[in-house]
Amino acid sequence: MSEPIDSQAMPLVAHLTELRSRLLRAVLAVGLILCSLLYFSNDIYSFFSEPLRRLLPAGSTMIATEVASTFFAPFKLTLVASLLISMPYILYQIWSFIAPGLYRHERRFAIPLFVSSILLFYLGMAFAYYITFPLVFGFFAHTAPEGVAYTPDITKFLDVALKMLFAFGFIFEIPIATVLLVWSGITTVDALAKKRPYVIVGCFVVGALLSPPDVLSQTLMALPMWLLFEAGVFFCRFIKRRDPNRAEADADDAD
Repeated sequence: MSEPIDSQAMPLVAHLTELRSRLLRAVLAVGLILCSLLYFSNDIYSFFSEPLRRLLPAGSTMIATEVASTFFAPFKLTLVASLLISMPYILYQIWSFIAPGLYRHERRFAIPLFVSSILLFYLGMAFAYYITFPLVFGFFAHTAPEGVAYTPDITKFLDVALKMLFAFGFIFEIPIATVLLVWSGITTVDALAKKRPYVIVGCFVVGALLSPPDVLSQTLMALPMWLLFEAGVFFCRFIKRRDPNRAEADADDAD
């Protein structure tokens, strides 16, 4: 029976110990970055809310309706920023834990996929911040009824903005998910192409669920999802499906 090329006989306790060690390293990395950023938490919040603040009507400002909002909203955002900054290191710890259990050809396939997934996630968040935020928040700021002062609450804004930020980060992983489905043999490129009408409808349904309740936000989320699906289908034409017999060959080569 074939085994991963770098596998070693390790007791369960040793695996759990290694997992705990890597989790502690990840938590420590987040904690160190958080401590270094806490002093700048208000500046981080100002930068993050800038796409909304610069579009507010003249004389309007953001407000804090709860006693502790002025502390907890910037702190929450700083914690999220610390997690995002340390994400490559966290994923490296995860990779270091699972890599010894992979075959050689699986590693060669997984490494570029791993790096691409990180870059696409950050690209999705950048798309949300620089393109979606100004359009969506500008739409809200200029559609207030006459006589209504548009003064968004800092906590409510943060909740909506973070939801959109992570939503776009995850939807930019669609090409990765598509490649994995084809490579693993779960589906084929032709089968995905035939399901295109259902995918388009599904994109708009997901956009309606994850975005604020307006047509502009839903469209700004649904269209990238569809285009990313098409990009995934395109790249899948250059991917060879996983061959179960390849693992046997790798194991034989390692012996």
